[in-house]
Amino acid sequence: MTTATLPRLVAHGHELDTSPQCFGELRSSADISDNSAALRERMQQDGYLYLPDYLDREQVLDARHVCTQRLAAEGHLDAEFPHEESVASRDTTVKFHPDLARDNAPLMKVLYAGRMMEFYERLLGGAVRHFDFTWMRAVSPGTGTPPHCDIVYMGRGTTNLYTSWTPLGDVSLEMGGLMILENSHTISRLRENYGRKDVDAFCTNRRGDGHTDMGGGGNISRGGWLSRNPVKLRRNLGGRWLTNPFRAGDLLAFSVFTVHGSLDNQSDRIRLSSDTRYQLAGEPADERWIGEHPIGHGPNAKRGMIC
Repeated sequence: MTTATLPRLVAHGHELDTSPQCFGELRSSADISDNSAALRERMQQDGYLYLPDYLDREQVLDARHVCTQRLAAEGHLDAEFPHEESVASRDTTVKFHPDLARDNAPLMKVLYAGRMMEFYERLLGGAVRHFDFTWMRAVSPGTGTPPHCDIVYMGRGTTNLYTSWTPLGDVSLEMGGLMILENSHTISRLRENYGRKDVDAFCTNRRGDGHTDMGGGGNISRGGWLSRNPVKLRRNLGGRWLTNPFRAGDLLAFSVFTVHGSLDNQSDRIRLSSDTRYQLAGEPADERWIGEHPIGHGPNAKRGMIC
């Protein structure tokens, strides 16, 4: 990618500065995908691992086929086009759609077997478990996800926890793929303040907006976002926003302390992707995301605290 060839890129309604000082490409780790020590060193250095064409493309497209069939049946897709093209219907506002993972055998094969689990076994150096909840995105045209770190949503178990962002189809820059803030995993003030929050904690000794939920207010927004302005956040934290056009078969893995968000979807199609989480099997797991029926961020996940 060069500045001259980039389209106008927008994240949560804010146009990104795509100058080389502010914006760049993800570094490929395809050349070290089979080297455990190199993967761990690269993850520690960059806070992410980008593995283009690592997963079986045909398996990913099989999983996508199931998803687009369901989206079409639910009326989210324009019936004038083949469902595989995922052209959005005029009025759909679909974003988060975890039901697309339910009874989706091809998707389970991509996310929780084969190459994916082998990758995490190499990276973590032992037997691996995944969270039982699968975060599925079917993002219609419009704004993307604001910047955040995953730790505030799943920090009750081990922090040696990693996310896989898996595009289920080819994703152009205009369609709005995931972006990572360069070197953000090394920012100590983020880890020590925002990174210690829990979106399901609430203050038992305070009243009023911002204190009754979302970690007791202060330094964490409703929803757990770091900011709704990715341009301002980058100026405050430093680094560049990094992203790429993605293909079905690509894998992007990152730590729970890495700041990330997504570009807005400026296309006419629904962007399909999944977020899944992996850790060593012998380490404690966040109870909100495991079991046959994970409690997630529901009422049973709330924790009172003195603020």
